[in-house]
Amino acid sequence: SYINQFGVARQTAYQALKDACKDLFARQFSYQEKRERGRANITSRWVSQIAYIDETATVEVIFAPAVVPLITRLEKQFSKYDIEQISSLSSAYAVRLYELLICWRTTGKTPVIDLTEFRKRIGVLDTEYQRMDVFKRGVLELALKQVNEHTDITATYEQHKKGRVITGFSFKFKQKKPKQAEIATETPKTATNDLDTIKPLTEPQIAKYSMILCKLGSISDLSNFPDYPTFANWIGNILRSPEKADEQTAKRIFTALKTETDYGKKNV
Repeated sequence: SYINQFGVARQTAYQALKDACKDLFARQFSYQEKRERGRANITSRWVSQIAYIDETATVEVIFAPAVVPLITRLEKQFSKYDIEQISSLSSAYAVRLYELLICWRTTGKTPVIDLTEFRKRIGVLDTEYQRMDVFKRGVLELALKQVNEHTDITATYEQHKKGRVITGFSFKFKQKKPKQAEIATETPKTATNDLDTIKPLTEPQIAKYSMILCKLGSISDLSNFPDYPTFANWIGNILRSPEKADEQTAKRIFTALKTETDYGKKNV
């Protein structure tokens, strides 16, 4: 189950499911379709209706008309993987990068992916990580590091340029040996470890630092929330009860707290 695989509390799992419902309904995609009068550029949602039932913690989904015909072709058109491969990935970009790479599992390498297309495929908005050095540090290299440490593949990337401008990336990867893969995908048994040594924050501290942390680029990939206050509230819950959160997520938030705010200077 999600609770066992990701090592989270039951209430945390229920909230994650609720948040996922909202996020899924807001998602959309674009595609082109040939018609008699020309090429149509179409934008569609993935689902036309989604319902979350509190009493049973279940979800009911009605797919959008454009998606329904594709459902019958899932077996042929989509790559499959064991969910344990992504259960230790705390970055959403790492999950999407892994999903992207394994589409070329049979060849072990991808073609050159245009920069704009690559950003879209791993979920980076046009307004985010616009500087290349920030994009590479906060998205690409972070995601690649997690993929290499926590999944069954090891990957490297090559950047491609036109003149001095980076225009795309390509990747090569190989399957880890069974023992390496088993170690990499082990789910942490505890949710605290070195977090046990952190002094509990007061409510005023939680209010202050959650608002600071929600605006940091280093952890912005953790947010699927519509605004800063909602993201800050989620961070505040982790600062308040880190033992109830995913271990890797909690570590990233507390690392940012100690290294990117004045909290570390005041509590050394």
